[in-house]
Amino acid sequence: MSTKGPISNFIEHHYLHFNAAALVDAAKGYEDQLHAGAKMLVSLAGAMSTAELGKSFAEMIRQDKVQIISCTGANLEEDIMNLVAHSHYKRVPNYRDLTPQEEWNLLEKGLNRVTDTCIPEEEAFRRLQKHIFEIWKDAEAKGERYFPHEYMYKMLLSGVLEEYYEIDLKDSWMFAAAEKNLPIVVPGWEDSTMGNIFASYVLKGELKASTMKSGIEYMTFLADWYTENSERGIGFFQIGGGIAGDFPICVVPMLYQDMERVDTPFWSYFCQISDSTTSYGSYSGAVPNEKITWGKLDIDTPKFIVESDATIVAPLIFAYILGM
Repeated sequence: MSTKGPISNFIEHHYLHFNAAALVDAAKGYEDQLHAGAKMLVSLAGAMSTAELGKSFAEMIRQDKVQIISCTGANLEEDIMNLVAHSHYKRVPNYRDLTPQEEWNLLEKGLNRVTDTCIPEEEAFRRLQKHIFEIWKDAEAKGERYFPHEYMYKMLLSGVLEEYYEIDLKDSWMFAAAEKNLPIVVPGWEDSTMGNIFASYVLKGELKASTMKSGIEYMTFLADWYTENSERGIGFFQIGGGIAGDFPICVVPMLYQDMERVDTPFWSYFCQISDSTTSYGSYSGAVPNEKITWGKLDIDTPKFIVESDATIVAPLIFAYILGM
C-alpha cells in the first residue's frame, strides 16, 4: 500500500504514457538518488520564481531534497519581489492579443510583463533596490566581498523587508534557502535587474565592481563544492535550459579535462524539463545523450527528459518527491 498522498497516487494511477510517464520515471529516479545518499542540484531557468514555484520548491529545500541550486539572476530576485509586492502584480490573461500601444501603456504604468504576469516596478524592483544598496555599500566600507545570493541572504535574514511581506513566508524558496544558507550559483547575474542596478552604481562611482564576487569565482566555488560532495554522487535536475543549466553542468568536464582530475565522477542523475525544440544547435533543446560527448554524463547515468511546460511539470514532480 502506498504511503504517499493523494497527488502522488493520482500521478501513479493516471500518468502512464508519453511525457506523463517520463514525469513519473524522473520523479522516481530523483527519489532513488536521495535514498542512495546522493545529493541533488536543481537549476532554475526562465521565470520560475514569478511562476510562484516557491509554493512547492521551498518545501523541497526545507526537507533537504535539494542540496545546491543554480539559477538565473532573475529567479534569485523575483522570488523576493513576489514576497514583498505580490498584491501589486497584475495578471494579463489576454497577453497574446496585446497591441504595441497596450504594451507601451503597461510600461508607463510601471508594469514589466513576463508572459501573463506584470511585475510592478516601484513596489518590487525599487523596494529591493533601496535595501540591497545599503547592504552592498556596508560590505564595501568594510572591505568585504560576497556573491550576489549572499547579499540577498543578508537582506532577507536582516528583517528589513518584513514590513512588506505579502505572501506566506513558507512559500518563498529564497527565504527557505537563506535559513539553511544553501549553496547557490548564479551565472550571468549581471543580466538581472539587480545586476543592472549594481552596474549603474559602479558607473556612477558609488560602488566598486570588485565588491561583487564574479562568475569565475562562482565556478571555482562550485568546483570545490562538487569535489567535496560527490563521493556518493550528485544528481542534476534541470528546469528549462540556458546558462542556469549549462554553467553548473560544465564543472565536471572542467575538473576532469582541464584540471586533469581523472577520478572526478560524472553527474549521477540527469533530468531536464523543457519545451525547447530538439534542433537548431541550442543547449536548451539538446537531448541528454549529447552531454555524454561533452564529458558531463556517463553512459549509464539515469537520464530523463520531460518535454512539457515546467510550470506544470516541476510542481508535480516536487509533490511526488514530497509524498503529497
